[in-house]
Amino acid sequence: MLNDVLVVQSAVSAFNNAALFLPAFLWWALLSLPLFLMVWMCGDAFMAKIGWNKQNLLERASVWVAGLTFAWVVLFSGNYNVLRDNMSVLPMMTALLIFLSSLFVSSHLREKKFEKFGWRWWLVVLALLIFVGTCDMHAWWGPLLQIGALLFGFLLGRAARASMRPVSGTVLIVLTTTIAILMQPEFFRFGQLGNLTVLHLVAILLLGVVAMMTVAIFNIKSCAKLRDSVYVKLKWLLRVVSVLGCALFLLTEAVPVFIGTLAAVFVMFALSIWHANSISSVLGDKMLALTWILFGIITVMPVVSALGLIYWMNSSKIKFWSESKALL
Repeated sequence: MLNDVLVVQSAVSAFNNAALFLPAFLWWALLSLPLFLMVWMCGDAFMAKIGWNKQNLLERASVWVAGLTFAWVVLFSGNYNVLRDNMSVLPMMTALLIFLSSLFVSSHLREKKFEKFGWRWWLVVLALLIFVGTCDMHAWWGPLLQIGALLFGFLLGRAARASMRPVSGTVLIVLTTTIAILMQPEFFRFGQLGNLTVLHLVAILLLGVVAMMTVAIFNIKSCAKLRDSVYVKLKWLLRVVSVLGCALFLLTEAVPVFIGTLAAVFVMFALSIWHANSISSVLGDKMLALTWILFGIITVMPVVSALGLIYWMNSSKIKFWSESKALL
């Protein structure tokens, strides 16, 4: 009864059973409510203190979202003992996330001169390379892969002629991170042994839907050229496909189903925008802010959620529910 193996197995079993019914990200979000309230009340004063305004808020906040995602990937990953197969592509996914986030940040800092820092700059670079390399120690090529992804993204960003677009860039990073979490939930401390509750799946699905609506609003133009009869039939078809995809994802937790569902949802939103006479760009700002808020909740990064809340506060007021309901 007091055998060491039995004690450890019992403890692990109890922990995993608790994790099935107690989604940690939700309780962290509830504990962060006082922080969100302070951000709502004092957000303008904070922005004035650090020199942010409505004109530069999007660019600077997006850089912080990408930079914090980079730190999160490096800090929250690395436990390769939880991988369920020896041929997992998760090391490539983490390298992709490091590449995208470093590319985004460096493209927005490409005009900044680092030479003036001298030897201190090289110490920071060396510490960062070691820090990134230690996040992947499952094989000899793991550190080389992650450090190479960081350097490649940084150099491409510095050589770019223009900065990555804040909306498309951050949404791409958010969705790629979400897909990586679904591939191996326990690797990113999101679900123990890959077991996800309905709350886990609904939160991820809601984040994906909001991100798709953000991309559609910012990239599809309204032209009102589609006939109403054709539009209604196509819209109902896409609604049915989207609902079936959501149901199938909740049942299977499969990444291909998630990606296919998001594709159907995007086409549905794009069709609604294309058929409409006009769509307010403010709705896109609200959806981007909501994407950041949900992403911060899922990854337990209250600062990202706070940035989304600040961006929501500084965008113009609209009838959010009625405007977004028109796209469903």
